[in-house]
Amino acid sequence: MLLDGKKGLIIGVANKHSIAWAIAQSATSQGAQLIFNYQNERLRENVEELVATMPGARAFPCDVGSDTEIAALMQQTQKEIGRLDFLVHSVAFAPREELTGQFVNTTRQGFATALDVSAYSLVAVTRAAVPLMTDGGSVVTLTYLGAERVVPHYNVMGVAKAALEASVRYLAHDLGPKNIRVNAISAGPIKTLAARGVSGISKMVDHHREFAPLRRATEQGEVGDTALFLVSPLGRGITGEVIYVDGGYHILGSLASVE
Repeated sequence: MLLDGKKGLIIGVANKHSIAWAIAQSATSQGAQLIFNYQNERLRENVEELVATMPGARAFPCDVGSDTEIAALMQQTQKEIGRLDFLVHSVAFAPREELTGQFVNTTRQGFATALDVSAYSLVAVTRAAVPLMTDGGSVVTLTYLGAERVVPHYNVMGVAKAALEASVRYLAHDLGPKNIRVNAISAGPIKTLAARGVSGISKMVDHHREFAPLRRATEQGEVGDTALFLVSPLGRGITGEVIYVDGGYHILGSLASVE
């Protein structure tokens, strides 16, 4: 029981296919007690039904675009479980129209939205969580290869993920003296609710299955178990890193087009 007695906050569950939910399952299987958020009333029922299957878990509203709602979530978390040992940030968004056509046509507002929700929110929720990590802790976020290589149709999300990865490094530097570790997992393409906004996601998954060294698609559970490692004592010496869980796809020197 790697996380026996540990308490965590999972931000970003939308439904049972969410990577954040797979992480939650891995964490609870090892004894963690969890708090969740739901973004809005539309997602509330889905999240609460899932959370009800986990003993001691609770869910509260929080849109990470609002500092007021983030503060309220942390207050509820402190009231329910007292402290935090780990935080999982699995949130990303860009307007659908920004994920078609060419990146050069990205709008100013679309760029700002993508960077705010997908990158700055990590800074905001981590800053709010730090006072609850009285015994140190671990923060894990989710990124993608589009942060460092051009992926057709990923567009402004690639730029946002690049900012997210840089934020991981700066946060790791700032919070290391408090024994708080910050890392990212770069997962292969997975058909989550958020990923459906990326044009051609099915082709991306098929391409990944064909060319990745392991010759199979990335599964949510693989990401969940890697996050478990990072938030557990087994990952105690790792911070500021991007860990790839993509069947080795990122090692390829020449990537065929997935258009």
